[in-house]
Amino acid sequence: MKIEILGSGCAKCNKTKKFVEEAVAQAGVDAEIVKVEDMDDIIAYGVLITPAVVVDGDVKIVGRVPKVDEIIEWITQ
Repeated sequence: MKIEILGSGCAKCNKTKKFVEEAVAQAGVDAEIVKVEDMDDIIAYGVLITPAVVVDGDVKIVGRVPKVDEIIEWITQ
């Protein structure tokens, strides 16, 4: 599984990355976590507001920090 955190490195983006790492640890799944900061790569997903989370190429959330429980739901389905 590949989880991408899209964002410029702002506080919300960093918090999102932390929550994704927590969710992966709690769920016990094997996942590659990647921080994407290049605006061209972010826009390629159709994302104009960060932070955003992409799981295996599927954009799950845009414009807000997800809760750990939400992330666990995405990665355990």
